[in-house]
Amino acid sequence: MTAVASQAAPESTLTLAGELDRALRDASPAEVVAAALKAVGRDHLALVSSFGTESAALLKVMADVDSGIAVIFLDTGWLFEETLAYRDTLIATLGLRDVRSIKPSEEILSREDPDRELWFSDPDACCRIRKVEPLARALKPFSAWINGRKRFQGGARAAIQVVEEDGVRLKFNPFANVSRAEIEAIYASAGLPQHPLVASGFLSVGCIPCTSRAAEGEDPRAGRWRGRAKTECGIHTTRTS
Repeated sequence: MTAVASQAAPESTLTLAGELDRALRDASPAEVVAAALKAVGRDHLALVSSFGTESAALLKVMADVDSGIAVIFLDTGWLFEETLAYRDTLIATLGLRDVRSIKPSEEILSREDPDRELWFSDPDACCRIRKVEPLARALKPFSAWINGRKRFQGGARAAIQVVEEDGVRLKFNPFANVSRAEIEAIYASAGLPQHPLVASGFLSVGCIPCTSRAAEGEDPRAGRWRGRAKTECGIHTTRTS
């Protein structure tokens, strides 16, 4: 974590996050997205999406509110081709008008992961240079961001608020309260396409080296960083600056 990222958020951000969280505690996902848009305006709001196995639901909600909200997609260089194709499918299906594919710094990759083996020796460092740092760079023009975490995913996500302060930014979690059944209902009612790898048993999809199929009865995220204590890539555990 950088020195800047560890600084306390401005009092105004803390206060506004608390006020918004209380007001939106029982709001629908669409109401949360609309409130984020009203709070900061389109030019200062971004949605961060992995275009993963549950991403289409939140993207659909956002597009119904305003399809021009910027969508940040972290293209780590280790993504499945199916994920890249799914991104393009959802852009066309939902009419997303501002999707920004952000890549890691080539200079940093050359210096810290020249042999593309960092995922094995130090997965936290690999996530830092391929996801955390690129996201921090991409978020610089924005004062608030939206993400798709849900409480039912458990772990560190079990107690997330609907609105948080995240360094100098507001962080909106429109799906904090939703159930897996409600997400499935959004897919069904809107006729949303599934991620191509779901049919092959991949219930949560990240980078190729650190993603595996989930066995029957396993938590969907069990296939991420299997065999390691790691459960998060870092973009939700490192404060933005």
